[in-house]
Amino acid sequence: MRLYMIRHGETQWNVSRRFQGRSDIPLNDEGRRLARITAEALAEVPFARIYTSPLKRARETAELIKGERDIPVILDERIIEIGFGVYEGLCCGKDNYNIPDPEFMNFFDKPEAYKPPEGAESIEELKARTADFLQEIVHNKDMENDTILVSTHGAALRGLLSSINNIGIEDFWKGGVHKNCAVTIVDVDVKSGSTVIREEGKTYY
Repeated sequence: MRLYMIRHGETQWNVSRRFQGRSDIPLNDEGRRLARITAEALAEVPFARIYTSPLKRARETAELIKGERDIPVILDERIIEIGFGVYEGLCCGKDNYNIPDPEFMNFFDKPEAYKPPEGAESIEELKARTADFLQEIVHNKDMENDTILVSTHGAALRGLLSSINNIGIEDFWKGGVHKNCAVTIVDVDVKSGSTVIREEGKTYY
């Protein structure tokens, strides 16, 4: 099995450094352009199926990469983005930072100390659900010889990679947030469930 794991294309909230989380923000024109370039690069990859977060930005990225090919697209809540609760839509950019909690940036700087705001999800919860998704895929003998696209989000992708690399929460961001439409390729031995990262964060633009 081979997995192609992609972060969605750019949105206007990415541009303005606003926390999106579960907010259902669509791709902007640049995001669609990046997804089309990536689609062209992956046009000959024999995807058997596509799993995507149900949010528009991930779904549209998946559909653009699928193109005219007859490939099933499966929505899976386990690869949705981490929720930021009452902080969704707030900004973390230098010029427009407006997050009221002085310790919020532990999310990036010290994830083991991060305390999610009201209505938000913890990093531990994110890691658990993305790990559950991954384990179900990598042990599925019916897909042993398949090539699969997984269309997801920045933090959710780091959750998947933290499972593959078996790293603790303190190293959650090791490797950084992938660029929009960056692709990570993982080979899976379904018999053992072992995984090997072949390429990480590759962009085609």
